[in-house]
Amino acid sequence: MQNKPRPNYKRRGIYLLPNAFTTAAMFAGFYAVVAAMSGFFEKASVAIFIAMILDGIDGRVARLTNSQSEFGAEYDSLSDMVSFGLAPALVVYEWALHSLIDAGWYWGKLGWLAAFIYAATAAMRLARFNTQIGVADKRYFQGLPSPSAAAVLAGMVWVCFDMGIKGEDVAIPAMIITVLTGLLMISNILYYSFKEVNFRDRVPYFSLLIIILLLVLATIDTPKVLFGSFLIYVLSGPLFALFRKLRKFSRRRTG
Repeated sequence: MQNKPRPNYKRRGIYLLPNAFTTAAMFAGFYAVVAAMSGFFEKASVAIFIAMILDGIDGRVARLTNSQSEFGAEYDSLSDMVSFGLAPALVVYEWALHSLIDAGWYWGKLGWLAAFIYAATAAMRLARFNTQIGVADKRYFQGLPSPSAAAVLAGMVWVCFDMGIKGEDVAIPAMIITVLTGLLMISNILYYSFKEVNFRDRVPYFSLLIIILLLVLATIDTPKVLFGSFLIYVLSGPLFALFRKLRKFSRRRTG
């Protein structure tokens, strides 16, 4: 009996190095949720910032090693949903929003709905970003990037914990910030992406001094510096949008 030829299946695999960093970022986000459920809110906040660093590394590693793939892009997006969508929402909920139930069942619902709004808008932001790859202007992000939104929530928790402020004491402001950052993610407001910054080019000598000062400040009071930096970035989008509208309005009047 003649043996039938075996079908020639092409072996498909994944690139290990960039996906390892993506997995590590997702692990940090998952750990943030576990830490928050155990009441370790400082550790949870730090874990989200660690996820941000790892998320920034995986893409650069993929480009440097020429190991970009469709699987990596999709896997990175799902990892971002865990680290910058679900994790910040659940950390803030465990830290502050769940205490709104003490003011009544209505406030309790508003608490978890605020966390859901953030998680849902993060998913929408990531989905929109995936559909705009190769089409949108690389100089700007349309809507607040999910890592920056996560940094604001994690920074808020970290700063309050560092100052001895309990979550239940700032539950309403935390709810407002959670909803606003979520809405900014799906807005049409443009945020500078910093993708045009070329670290290989020569820069003024003063630039190095600024980096040194930022490192010193971050070492002295890391929570406040990180929270303040990302809060400025979040506010920069609406402020520049308002500035552009005012400039257009003035041109129409003078023209």
